[in-house]
Amino acid sequence: MMLFCFGAMAQQRGGGGTPEERAKRQTDRLTEQLSLNADQEKQVLALNLERVKKMDEARAAGDNGGRDAFRASQEEYSKKLAAILTPEQQEKFKKMQAEMRQRGGGSNDQRGGEGRRQRSN
Repeated sequence: MMLFCFGAMAQQRGGGGTPEERAKRQTDRLTEQLSLNADQEKQVLALNLERVKKMDEARAAGDNGGRDAFRASQEEYSKKLAAILTPEQQEKFKKMQAEMRQRGGGSNDQRGGEGRRQRSN
């Protein structure tokens, strides 16, 4: 679920770009953090691109059930990602997700060095 939040936050913070660019950035982060091999990297890139395009379509459609659709999409993504990762990588990914939840969405290094934007009240 956090990877979706990750992508949405990057887009809100000017981390947009084409679906291919966004999928590549997400894949690069996972490759670095999980030490993906070349075959895994290709599979994760294809998976990320599929997910980014689906999310863009849902946003463009103004889907009122967007949260549910995004949650279902993230659950599907997590299952497919788990099938690509080794058991050790799966554990590391779970820990990364838990840490992001504790931080409220992610750390600076996980968003390509972008700082968190402060909300004005």
